[in-house]
Amino acid sequence: MTTTRRALITGITGQDGAYLTEFLLGKGYEVHGVLRRVLEKVQPQEVYNLAAQSHVKVSFEIPEYTGDIDAMGTLRLLEALRDYMDTTGTTVRYYQASSSEMYGSAPPPQSETTPFHPRSPYAVSKLAGHWYVVNYRESYGLFGCNGILFNHESPRRGETFVTRKITRAAGRIKEGLQDKLFLGNLDARRDWGFAGDYVEAMWLMLQQDAPDDYVVATGVSYSVRDFVAAAFAELGLEWEKFVEFDPRYLRPAEVDFLQGDASKARAQLGWKPRVDFKQLVKMMVAHDLDLARQEKTLKGAGYGVSLRGAAAS
Repeated sequence: MTTTRRALITGITGQDGAYLTEFLLGKGYEVHGVLRRVLEKVQPQEVYNLAAQSHVKVSFEIPEYTGDIDAMGTLRLLEALRDYMDTTGTTVRYYQASSSEMYGSAPPPQSETTPFHPRSPYAVSKLAGHWYVVNYRESYGLFGCNGILFNHESPRRGETFVTRKITRAAGRIKEGLQDKLFLGNLDARRDWGFAGDYVEAMWLMLQQDAPDDYVVATGVSYSVRDFVAAAFAELGLEWEKFVEFDPRYLRPAEVDFLQGDASKARAQLGWKPRVDFKQLVKMMVAHDLDLARQEKTLKGAGYGVSLRGAAAS
């Protein structure tokens, strides 16, 4: 008789957690999400650590909290996992959500061998978690994998992240609900993919014979300006008429150019992205245009509506 595999996901309520849950359920997994340590109760074969304070700009404002969650939170989970495996004699495979932000000012394209140069408290904290996993792998034989994921977006992305700011604003401007969109550095370049594609790479890492670290990326980079132009063009709008620069959204230390080299993931995992940049933008704009239309309908019916992300930011 086949035993159903169990997976434990921290950060299950976030964008990646939602897509990963759907993906694993489709594979027949029993999926558990946690806010507290419940390893003994769940008895998982796989643990996906997606929980984090993941907003780069916010990490400059609350660096201690970011470090406690992203770095020390990872260490606490690893210790709980080590204790659980020592006590029960079972083996658990562990996935750590690392970040392309760890590369910081390192020149592109960035691969698994590129030296890290983090440029934010978020990136520093993520790098600490990354090295904790490597250390536990080398010290205790943990089957631990670091997924160094480059920017991955979707309609489920939080509205404080620049891609959702853009697509939410475009939809609201199209429907006459907003006049302007204020942004910071339009020249920053990022390698943007679809979160639904990237969770498959997470799973594939834990199905290998040996643990390792992998870059997950599309290999193509676009500027924030490119994203703005593509989003507004989807709605027939000239973005220059609506977008203005606001220095409040600049970071104390900028990351100018991230572009991932996912050759290793392609060769060893057989993974490649299915959704390209244009399809991603189209998907997000369509979703947020529908949200704007719902908001407009409710306002027209006399309801006071205050949806998240409605303010130009």
